[in-house]
Amino acid sequence: MTIQQLKYIVALDEERHFARAAEVCMVTQPGLTIQLKNLEEEIGIKIFDRNKVPLTPTTLGIEIINKAKKILREADEIRDFVVNEKNLLEGEVRVGVISTLSPYLIPLFIKAMKEATPKVHFIIREANTGQLMKELETGSLDVVLMATPTGNPNLIEHPIFKEPFVAYLNEHHPMANNEFYELQPGDKTELLLLHSEFCYNAQLLDICGIKSPGKLKEQFTYDISSIETLKNLVRAQLGFAIIPELSILNENNSGLFKPFKEPKPVREISLVVSDSFSKKLLLEKMNEAIWNCLPDSLKKDFAFRKIRWNDSPYFAKSVSDYIKLNSQ
Repeated sequence: MTIQQLKYIVALDEERHFARAAEVCMVTQPGLTIQLKNLEEEIGIKIFDRNKVPLTPTTLGIEIINKAKKILREADEIRDFVVNEKNLLEGEVRVGVISTLSPYLIPLFIKAMKEATPKVHFIIREANTGQLMKELETGSLDVVLMATPTGNPNLIEHPIFKEPFVAYLNEHHPMANNEFYELQPGDKTELLLLHSEFCYNAQLLDICGIKSPGKLKEQFTYDISSIETLKNLVRAQLGFAIIPELSILNENNSGLFKPFKEPKPVREISLVVSDSFSKKLLLEKMNEAIWNCLPDSLKKDFAFRKIRWNDSPYFAKSVSDYIKLNSQ
């Protein structure tokens, strides 16, 4: 028994004629007849007396039709409820953001969303990619703003923009006076990575053509956890960094960063939700707010090379080692 079959018998009751009922239901008359026959055979009851003109429901058929009308009303109520929930712009929303993006985009995003959705209370959580994906799958978070693709079939990705990577150099670097940056052999051993940011690190290794961070020079005995720390270490001539463009928005006059030539290496930034997330209007508002608050340089068309992380051998091994270490 299907909702469509119930719609057919209600239409037949109202029209008392197969051809007119088929027209109302936008189906062929033979198709409607077959569906009625299938339903009657399934329940073992004749719903209509076909020997009478006009078509007349049987005694039990009248009861079945009345119940069908009630079921169809309730189905419409469910549909209306779902539509309302999808379009509801109030309540609490838990948003996760990768830590390499959060300090630079979230202040702009919050200001834009306060105007677009004044009745929504956002709870922002900053963490690394692995933690955010786990909390999204368990339901601890509703939406995550992160680099994609994730390669996770249980998550739905809504791409917003492509953020170029730029090289961050000290004033004595051989490329310091060039317009664009080109990777130098010595930079590979100076590349600075972030602690537990396996997604981000995998992208940097890809850009530099490094398969394993084991080849990097071990300069420090402490873990670096922020892009701002990387930048300060570069200024002190203690390494080389590749960072996302949003992190240098307020440094246009510093001269320490250099763009790559096209096709520029970029990371795709998306809103990611579980496959059960239903608030589509909220996602549209968030997508629009983020896009509108981006600098014009990120909205322009340019040739790019999207840097992935989910298929990186380094990423897979690092996550595996991390899990083993924390399960002991």
